[in-house]
Amino acid sequence: MLAIDPVTILLSVIVILFLANVYSSQKKDKYKNFPPGPRPLPIIGNIHQIDMNKPHKTFIELSKTYGPVLGIQLAMEKMVVLCGYDTVKDALINHAEEFSDRPVFPMFPKITRENGVIFTNGENWKVMRRFSLSTLRDYGVGKRTIEEKIIEEAGCLVKEIQSHGGKPFNNHPILNAAVANIIVAILLSRRFEYDDPLLQKLMNLTNESIKLLGSPLVRLYNSFPFLLNLLPGSHKKISENSIQTERFIEETFTKQRQELDVNDQRNLVDTFLAKQQERTPEAIQYFYDDNLTALVGNLFGAGMETTSTTLRWALLLMAKYPDIQKKVQDEIERVIGTAEPRLEHRKQMPYTDAVIHEIMRFGDTTPTTLPHATSKDVTFRGYFIPKGTTVLGNLSSSLRDEAYWQKPYEFYPEHFLDAKGNFKKNEALIPFSIGKRSCAGETLAKMELFLFFTVLLQNLTFKAPPGAVLDLTSDVGATNAPLPHEMCVISRD
Repeated sequence: MLAIDPVTILLSVIVILFLANVYSSQKKDKYKNFPPGPRPLPIIGNIHQIDMNKPHKTFIELSKTYGPVLGIQLAMEKMVVLCGYDTVKDALINHAEEFSDRPVFPMFPKITRENGVIFTNGENWKVMRRFSLSTLRDYGVGKRTIEEKIIEEAGCLVKEIQSHGGKPFNNHPILNAAVANIIVAILLSRRFEYDDPLLQKLMNLTNESIKLLGSPLVRLYNSFPFLLNLLPGSHKKISENSIQTERFIEETFTKQRQELDVNDQRNLVDTFLAKQQERTPEAIQYFYDDNLTALVGNLFGAGMETTSTTLRWALLLMAKYPDIQKKVQDEIERVIGTAEPRLEHRKQMPYTDAVIHEIMRFGDTTPTTLPHATSKDVTFRGYFIPKGTTVLGNLSSSLRDEAYWQKPYEFYPEHFLDAKGNFKKNEALIPFSIGKRSCAGETLAKMELFLFFTVLLQNLTFKAPPGAVLDLTSDVGATNAPLPHEMCVISRD
């Protein structure tokens, strides 16, 4: 084994510290009047002060000392964290253009971070977002056609759950599969059986990557990519998973291109391929294959994971609070009976609607926005934030903001009910973020949550296994998912 001279190590450390000091000196003028925050250490910045498993919690605590516009340093790069609903809204709505860029995500393959709708900037992002929103609408989002698909899928899910005969089981895989089938129907016009090996592989790749994205090693990778590139680990696994998903998507749309009838477009991929054939300047510049691969991957991951995770919270919370579950079931019986639930029923079901909204708030599935970046130098709330600075909106701080929530750390559906039992909105509920980078699938997700949840509780009752205590602690990951658990489900007929 090669021995490393201690003198060489010492000299290397001295050189690194010297370069860091020079770098810091050069940055002083640039970051004059930067938002306040804890004093950073050389090289590592504030990393030692942050819970890298749940950084959003650290940011909430730090904001109590330094204010809602928080300056943080990770390694040698400064970033800004926005805490509290008023601050997040001010930045992402009132200064939407200035905070609309994305920073570079070094852990993703080039195809993912330079194409699609989630990680891109500039005109490409604008074109892909407009295309996504319009095409989702064209294929039924917010309309009766996709409502029928969700109700049908919810019926399949009920039958799958009933097949367990009331015995304890883990509902994560089948909830993933049911929700995945809705976005797959829009993207590819197909449906998978829940045990289909291809669907299982795609879900596992997506779930693993989202979990790894929240791991301390991957969070550190963004700060020290030049070091961690030398090491095996989670960041490389995410890249491998992305490449496997991209291969499947490329194979799929290659087949669809051979069958394409521009006069009978069946799904989002068909519509993209038809755009390619127009050969207009916009089509040539933006509707190319790598953009399609990344866009489909973006929409599949975003359309499956957060909605199915919210549904997992929904069923866990109903099992944890059987009295609330019973009130929801009573309202379903009173308003719908044994008929199929429809979106039009939502206005007649204020308690159920309130419970679903409280599940989104309490579950806190997406604790922060994906990182934004300033598109230009901006003065925000008296602080100077240079162009290109990474900015993180702490959505969890909005969902727990004591100025807007009576019981921010409890599951309390009455947050969304007035004194007469009517549903009332609360603007601080922003689980899909807000502004120019808000989730393009918000309308679809809300449809799915209401219809899946109502069909499930119309037909089933969810309970803890005998002797088990259901834990409401969230798991580690880029999203806040429930810890792995099992549940018993009893048919109501």
